[in-house]
Amino acid sequence: MRRVIGIYEKMRKHLKGQTMTEYALILAAIAIVVFIAYETMGNDINSLVGRVDSYLSGS
Repeated sequence: MRRVIGIYEKMRKHLKGQTMTEYALILAAIAIVVFIAYETMGNDINSLVGRVDSYLSGS
């Protein structure tokens, strides 16, 4: 029984590290997608913000 508990504890420690690695990879993927979206749509976003600002300033 102690051997089974020892194997379980080793597996649990291994799964914790794997989970942190998965979170880091997901976070990196999200950061890359956000960066690419900003690079692609950056000028459109700036012009939209400028139009909203001018509309609000005129009111």
